[in-house]
Parts: sequence; structure tokens; C-alpha cells
Amino acid sequence: MLVNQLLTVLRVRRRALFRVVGLFCVAVAASSLVGCSLPQVQAENRLFLDLSVDYLDDSQLSEIEFEGTPVGGLSALTYDRQQGVFYALSDDRGMLAPARFYTLTLTLDSSDPNSPEIADLSVTDVTELTDASGEPFAPGAIDPEGLALSPDGTLFVSSEGVASEGIAPFVAEFDRSGQLIRQLPLPEYFIPDSVGEAQELGVRDNLGFEALTVGGLGSGEPYRVFAATESALQQDFDPDTDSIETINCRLLHYVVIAERSQIVAEHLYRLDPPPSSLTISHGLVELLSLDGASALNLNGSGYFLALERSFGASGFGAKLFQANIGSATDVSTLTYLRGDLDGIDPLAKRLLLDLNELDFDLDNLEGMTFGPRLPDGSQSLLFVSDNNFRDEQKTEILLFRLRKTPS
Repeated sequence: MLVNQLLTVLRVRRRALFRVVGLFCVAVAASSLVGCSLPQVQAENRLFLDLSVDYLDDSQLSEIEFEGTPVGGLSALTYDRQQGVFYALSDDRGMLAPARFYTLTLTLDSSDPNSPEIADLSVTDVTELTDASGEPFAPGAIDPEGLALSPDGTLFVSSEGVASEGIAPFVAEFDRSGQLIRQLPLPEYFIPDSVGEAQELGVRDNLGFEALTVGGLGSGEPYRVFAATESALQQDFDPDTDSIETINCRLLHYVVIAERSQIVAEHLYRLDPPPSSLTISHGLVELLSLDGASALNLNGSGYFLALERSFGASGFGAKLFQANIGSATDVSTLTYLRGDLDGIDPLAKRLLLDLNELDFDLDNLEGMTFGPRLPDGSQSLLFVSDNNFRDEQKTEILLFRLRKTPS
């Protein structure tokens, strides 16, 4: 009965369904991590959730320096519900100050509960990222881009690496003090095999792990970590065609419990076409598991918000999508993904909001997180912009309401 329901809902081939079921149940059990059960799927469930996003307010961060560090380059944002604070990761490679993240406090003015506004936004702390021995990372050794708080209270950080210098990317877990606990396993074909024109494998320069999110229970139970590249790997990119056609990012799906972790699947995330032929950069900059939206009371996992950011002659642009991993093909056995990809299904997605249609100019949006519940009980959704440490750009927080809409 469950299989028939899933076939009806997802409209995928039977062999694709068994591959997904095997992914979520067999692979994890075989790894001796934990057993896994499929989420309960009701007949009315569909491939996408009925969601709406409403803009509420925005505010610029006034601090330009904190405890001797330049406040900028904020490329990721995550919310600590227990402490009531946000953590914002700087993408400074250690050139201006040691690799670090900031603690932010945000206070809402709820005098109008239907339209809360940001009353105050400030930096209250800075935490340095250090290696397993507690020493600072050498300048240039880390390019921090993704940040997510785990259910166990630790922080996961993704680094793009520096492909032009042969520095490998990573996905790693840190404690609250900023000290490295461990790095998660990474397929060898994500690591640059050379530099410059000789490179044939691995993340491309400044296009590695930008998106990072966590979903699941934790506290002794397994949870999931998802890390995605901003754009295609070197071996998946054809400069003669992919510069104007849709590009495939790769998404790694980990299961983590206690000190054990394993990649259980790998999928494609297909970018929308660039906004115009004058687009200079275009990529996936953030993923957010909808497991973390407590106000939505979701039954089951596999749903994401995905933020695609672009830059070109007309400035910055951004689109927010809802994505679903359920029908995506596992490509973990495929080192090369170029050419005819018939039979390989990427994550399903649909547009949720084109932020370019908002009534103000967008800056370089890179971070996204769920925040506290709003006065009406709905879920807050926040974005942060990366000012690239440029005076002409700004560090800005955008506040939205995310909620289910009637079917």
C-alpha cells in the first residue's frame, strides 16, 4: 500500500522508487549506524508542500568591527533556538582576521503582530574557528561558506577549499568553542586533482561547498547533513555548453550518529538558467531543510528551501525554490556527469519566490535560516547578505514569514 501511494505521489518509475527506499533504509542499516524507517506518507501528501513566503522587514548591521575583527563577508546564518541567538559565518579566509563566526541578537517589534519588524540587530560575540589541536587555521587554508547547527548542539561548517591553490574542500563538525571535532568523509572526486588548466577532477575555484543544512533528531538518534556545491564539479562542466545551459550541482547526503558518519547518497541539484546572457556568476548558495521549520509541523523529511543567487550587469538577483529529494537519482557511483544524463533525475523543485520582485535592491544574499516563531505562530525565515568586505555593499538581514497555505 505504501509503495503504491508513493508511486502515485511521486510519479516515478518503480525502479527509482526502490532505489530511494533502499537509500533511506538499507544503506544506513548496512553501515551499522542505525536502522531507518520511511516517513509516514498520507494519501493527500504531494511532491511539494503548499507554502507561502511574505516579506516583513529588513535591517542593516551597523557594526563594522567587533573585538578587533572586521564584521563582514557573512555567508551563512543559523539559529540557536535554545539560546535565542543567531550564528553568522564570515567567509574571510583568515586574511583579515582568523576564521570565525559571530553571535547575533535580533529583537522584533511586535506592536503589530501581523507585521512584526526588526527593532534591533547587533553583534554580541565572535568565535574563532580552530583545528583539532586548538590552533588557528593558517591564512588561506579554509574558505568557510556553510554553517548549520546540529540537533546535538555542535556546528557544521563547509569550506569551499581553494582549488586554484590545490587546497581541498571539507565538511566538518566543530564544538561551540569553535574547535574542530572531525571532518566528514568526502569522495575523492570532489578534491581538486591539480591546479589551473591541468585540473580534471574536483570542485572548481570558489564554486565548492556553499550550501549546508542539517535535518533530523539528534541527541543519540541519527540525523542528516546535506552539503551541496555552488556549481558543477570540474569533470561535470563543459565550458563550451554549460556556460549558457543548465548546470548540475552535486549534493552529498550524510547520516550522522554520535562519532559515526557515512555518505548514504549523492544527488544532482539542477540550477535554473542564468537570468540573462550578461550574468557573471550564478549558483546555489544555500539549502535549508524544512525539518527545521518547527512552526510547520512537518511529518517526514526530504523537503528543502534552496536559494539561487546571481550577479551580472543589472546587479544581484536571487530566487527561492522548494526542493524535494524523494525522486532524485543516487549518482554516488558516477565520477563523471557530463553529456547525456537521460535517466538521471535531479531534485524536483519549483519556484517559491523571486526576490527580485521585492520593492528594493537586493545585495549579495548568501545565508538563510529559520528563526523564532512570529507572534501569529507562523515560522520566521531570515536571509543575510555577504558584503564582500566592500564599502559600497551592505550586511543586511531580511525577515520573512513562511507558512502553509490551504490546499
